[in-house]
Amino acid sequence: MAAAVAGLLSLTALLAGCGSPSPSAAPTASKDTAGAQAYTIKHAMGETKIAGTPKRVVILTNEGTEALFALGVKPVGAVKSWSGNPWYEHLTKRMEGVEMVGDENQPNLEAIAKLKPDLILGNKLRQEKVYPQLSAIAPTVFTERLQSDWQKNFKVYAEALGLKAEGDKLLAQYDQRIADMKAKAGDSLKTKVSLVRFIPGKTRLYMKDTFAGFALDRIGFARPDAQNRNEFMQEITKERIPDMDGDVIFYFTWDNDKKEASAAEKEWTTDPLWTNLNAVKKGKAFRVSDDIWNSSGGIIAANLMLDDVQKYLLKP
Repeated sequence: MAAAVAGLLSLTALLAGCGSPSPSAAPTASKDTAGAQAYTIKHAMGETKIAGTPKRVVILTNEGTEALFALGVKPVGAVKSWSGNPWYEHLTKRMEGVEMVGDENQPNLEAIAKLKPDLILGNKLRQEKVYPQLSAIAPTVFTERLQSDWQKNFKVYAEALGLKAEGDKLLAQYDQRIADMKAKAGDSLKTKVSLVRFIPGKTRLYMKDTFAGFALDRIGFARPDAQNRNEFMQEITKERIPDMDGDVIFYFTWDNDKKEASAAEKEWTTDPLWTNLNAVKKGKAFRVSDDIWNSSGGIIAANLMLDDVQKYLLKP
């Protein structure tokens, strides 16, 4: 592996697509020397020229994997999911034949190079340190960070693939779903929706600046006072279980091989402070998929989450 990385580093001088950081923008079309259609993408790491339509795409974010499938593109390589073996359950069938190339925090450069990609999509927050090596393998486009507003990154992925129009259409469909739900919700929007997550060694209240919180906010649902903040999350102790209360509680669990989070979930949800919560006593505490409500973070999960919202909050 070390030899492969060293070899890739030596190629960085050949890069033609790396410049100063700038916001994402629509691609600029041109013709390359072979006469094929080419375009330049401005992204988190500068500018990258892409010649022709990418056919062998490697994706280094979970949200990006969903973006590709939504746009009708099957990657040749992808980082493993945060749960599953190695893919999220809702993506397993789609991922057949896709090579696993490490994880978001540590992509496998050697495995990526062997796939001979013509486009690599990644994220500055996760992979900034290996951007030069990745760019030596193939044209590489990065989003800035992983956001509760996943739609910003989706646009970058779509533009890099030369599928901006298709991407805009999918985002418009999602926006229309949000608008329709908001219009039909009526007094249901007064429902205070609580978000709770269990992970190994920690229990969290999730605020508005999260994947699920952002969607609920766009629809217009109220949040409990303790969670009605433009923040990511707060880690809490059992003494703060009352802050979990709302008219409805959605809780989700991300676990490790030791099942520590599942054990914590059981311990907390049998605690008298939990069983005495109003939402729990009324049967309004729902366990939902962490993959869908938090971890995956892409357009497919976003739509599956809206299905859950419809089921639990907007019943006829």
